[in-house]
Amino acid sequence: MDKDITNLLDAENDHIKKLQEIVRKTIEDENLIIQNLLNPPKEILNQGQKISDKVAKFGGSWAFIISFFIILAIWITFNVTAPKGDEFDPYPFILMNLILSCIAALQAPVIMMSQNRQEEKDRKRSENDYLINLKAELEIRSLNQKLDLLLQEQIKVLFESQAKQMEILKSIESKL
Repeated sequence: MDKDITNLLDAENDHIKKLQEIVRKTIEDENLIIQNLLNPPKEILNQGQKISDKVAKFGGSWAFIISFFIILAIWITFNVTAPKGDEFDPYPFILMNLILSCIAALQAPVIMMSQNRQEEKDRKRSENDYLINLKAELEIRSLNQKLDLLLQEQIKVLFESQAKQMEILKSIESKL
């Protein structure tokens, strides 16, 4: 009887040790992922990148569109209504077209630089999403391992109890 209790306790201790190992390994894996998510590398921007972000932010805003429209309207109105000789850019507004072309030529590459940086941010964001999905997958794997271990232990206990029941039945049969 003492031998059975000792075997049962040893089996239970082995079972607990296996569960603890699964939990320990899961925590280590999760800590690695959490550290990567909580401590992303710092983004170091040089002056040109900061300026390109600000230009792209302003260049793609309603404030830019409205203010630009107002400036153009004032430009055209002044040059059309000013007395002869006082206008600085008479119709067909060659100076205005030159300035608009220069602004477009300079603004386009700056916006492209900012978009490239945004793509890099999106790539990092997708990497973080991948790490979060990986963390969830590791958690599911850990739960599956725990379930497998519990099922194995339960089947083992069922077989042992069935064997003992058979022994008891045989001893009852032999007494009869």
